[in-house]
Amino acid sequence: MKTFFDSIFIGNNSVQDEGEYPIKLEYFKTIKTEENVEAKYGIEIVITEFINGKVNIESKTIDDIANTSEEINRIITILKNNEVTPIGIEDAILEIT
Repeated sequence: MKTFFDSIFIGNNSVQDEGEYPIKLEYFKTIKTEENVEAKYGIEIVITEFINGKVNIESKTIDDIANTSEEINRIITILKNNEVTPIGIEDAILEIT
């Protein structure tokens, strides 16, 4: 199961004029539960790029990062504040945990 955590936009109209395009980053908390087993929390990051009227979407999920909701919330907040994209999530997780 996954739940929406937060999202941010990088870029604006003035950036588009210089050849760069806005990016939307969405952060999700994933929860894996099994009967008689403690829940495990993970993260999914989805990047949506708007380029020349086209939309490119990529995502990356990493499971089993934390044992508590509070800990995964802390980690996702750090990722969001640092605008971590799917390509950088693995390295960022290694530094945070």
